[in-house]
Amino acid sequence: MSSFADVKALIVEDDETSINVLLKLLDQLAVESLVVQDSYNIEDHMQNMPPVDVVFLDLEMPRVNGYSVLELLQSAPQFDGVPVVAYTTHTSHLNEARTAGFHSFLGKPLDNRLFPELLGRILDGEQVWEIS
Repeated sequence: MSSFADVKALIVEDDETSINVLLKLLDQLAVESLVVQDSYNIEDHMQNMPPVDVVFLDLEMPRVNGYSVLELLQSAPQFDGVPVVAYTTHTSHLNEARTAGFHSFLGKPLDNRLFPELLGRILDGEQVWEIS
């Protein structure tokens, strides 16, 4: 995928620094991004959310973790076929994330040089399991 201009991403993450890093990388590719910082209210956000092309989901969040959010996303018709990417510092969770049904896995910190290629592969349907 060479152009990301029409791509919309959802970021579900509670850490401000991680959000800002990912927003900057996506912005450099002209990807429109939505952010949900409180996974506890994810169902409310999902009801009025425009369609997205990819979801970046942190695994470790207070109250409702990424695995629980993944289950909600997988049961929602508007996310059918949308790749959900585990986005975490906990790279030891790679196998658990794969078993849980994540499409892909990107470990923090992200390599800004590799990110465009990795995102392109994910959007093309390829599963990417990358630990920085």
